[in-house]
Amino acid sequence: MTRLGPGELTLAEIAAEAGLTAGALVQRFGSKRDLLLQVSAGAADGNASFLRGLRRKHRSPLAVLRAYAECLADLAASPAALARNLAYLQIDLTDPDFRKHLLAQSRATRVALKELVEEGIAAGELAADADAESLSRAIETALSGSLITWAIYREGDAAPWLRADVDAVLAPYLPRRRKR
Repeated sequence: MTRLGPGELTLAEIAAEAGLTAGALVQRFGSKRDLLLQVSAGAADGNASFLRGLRRKHRSPLAVLRAYAECLADLAASPAALARNLAYLQIDLTDPDFRKHLLAQSRATRVALKELVEEGIAAGELAADADAESLSRAIETALSGSLITWAIYREGDAAPWLRADVDAVLAPYLPRRRKR
């Protein structure tokens, strides 16, 4: 889906990549739309599960947030790849059958981000008075917007761009070190 936009993607292309025949995909899914709906349904739990996987790799909640930002940058391996991903997002936003999966995925991701922020507060990585709900929403919003602004400016790779934007959102909530 990063290589081919919705108009270019065919069951034959998918079948070739999967090592199957287009007929086997038709028999299993019925149509390209139905296959994409299955992919969308599977992604509904994807980000939250992915974040839990990152938690196992990193000790620090803030390291997990930064790693998540870097992984999200995979959607923008190039400006063209991001444009193709945005074309799929357009379908997710306008087709009610796809939108329900997008909404479930987004809600699960926000919950997972809030849990990371709460863990960061509990671990002393974020200020004790930080509002976990607002901060997780700001992180989610910053990451979405960061993908778009990276594609506009095209300065360097997307991963450092997204990580810098997450760090900018987190900066006011980092505990102040006492001067000696």
